[in-house]
Amino acid sequence: MSFKSIVRELKEMKDGIGNISRRGVEGKHWRRRTRSYIAPDQGPLSGALQQGQWANLPPELLLDIIQRVEESETSWPARNVVVFCASVCRSWREITKEIVKTPEECGRLTFPISLKQPGPRDSPIQCFIRRDRATSTYLLYFGLTPSDGQSDKLLLAARRIRRPTSTDFVISLVADDFSRASNTYVGKLRSNFLGTKFTIYDSQPPYDTAVQPNSRSSRRFHSKQVSPRVPACNYSVATISYELNVLRTRGPRRMQCTMHSIPISSIQEGGTAPTPTSFPQSFDEQFSPSPGLRKKDPVTDICSTSLSEPLVPVQGSGDPLILKNKAPRWHEHLQCWCLNFRGRVTVASVKNFQLVASVEPSHNVSAVEQDKVILQFGKIGKDIFTMDYRYPLSAFQAFAICLSSFDTKPACE
Repeated sequence: MSFKSIVRELKEMKDGIGNISRRGVEGKHWRRRTRSYIAPDQGPLSGALQQGQWANLPPELLLDIIQRVEESETSWPARNVVVFCASVCRSWREITKEIVKTPEECGRLTFPISLKQPGPRDSPIQCFIRRDRATSTYLLYFGLTPSDGQSDKLLLAARRIRRPTSTDFVISLVADDFSRASNTYVGKLRSNFLGTKFTIYDSQPPYDTAVQPNSRSSRRFHSKQVSPRVPACNYSVATISYELNVLRTRGPRRMQCTMHSIPISSIQEGGTAPTPTSFPQSFDEQFSPSPGLRKKDPVTDICSTSLSEPLVPVQGSGDPLILKNKAPRWHEHLQCWCLNFRGRVTVASVKNFQLVASVEPSHNVSAVEQDKVILQFGKIGKDIFTMDYRYPLSAFQAFAICLSSFDTKPACE
């Protein structure tokens, strides 16, 4: 073959490849035009196009729309419209997060992070708990009383796990996945052998802290190849102690809660409580208004009974907030101990209690704050209990404290 024929064949091959490339590019552009009816652009608009056409709304119009929705929807299940707005695209989610306020400011629960934020100062958030004895599960719902249908808003769920030396209550965002390796795990409650002392563990610190996961915990999760978005450590945020009453001569249960993550200054004038703004696992972006059924994580539950979880110190140099149960009075006519639950509790039970702040005169806390009931828990029917909480407790902390009342305490009653 001559040199000229070799050059001619190479040129034809190059032209053929070029035609194929041009046809491929033209075909790709044509497909884009038929699908989106917008000429492709490599500028900033291309990122918005990937989110859908709703992301192209003018910011002023989008802000007005979400503000109207936020003001009109005050309670569940209608409030899930606000969550739907945040699920449209990234721009909608960012604006919704800016408009939606914390429960302390607006008294409403919207996103999952609301369950880790302090409740309102003026009026409590009213919830109720359903107990399922067969499965040892406890479901926390938002609302005054259970409804006839299935429209109750599920906030948190817990399952009791009995161990040889303790009892664990694993708390999750959903009712069908209590694995600690799941991205729905939010914390746990653990008791001692006698059931007289409990420790509340949070899956994340309530504020920026220097506490880091211990090396044993990090190695354990690395060996299991758990997703890095899953919390690798528990943080001890509170302890609950029940006074011994073996001879049953001291009346009803006496309990004390030491909130290690909440300073006593939070209930003083001008004080603030720790308020996390987001989950490290981005729960807010994955949240759906009906988290009843979700795909389970194939990783099984991981027990950490041999690990020492770090303690979260109080923010600043102040003392931690201490809560104690309000002392009941003896009713001579009824021959029983009584508390004024303001109609929220209707059945007598050893589990009923009200928690108020335990303060010293040096703390400079007003008498109004000292008499204010921060957490109220009581029975209203078979396996139905009410839970009303307010600032500075969060729904997660209040739920964990109430779960301690369900555990058997032969040495305290």
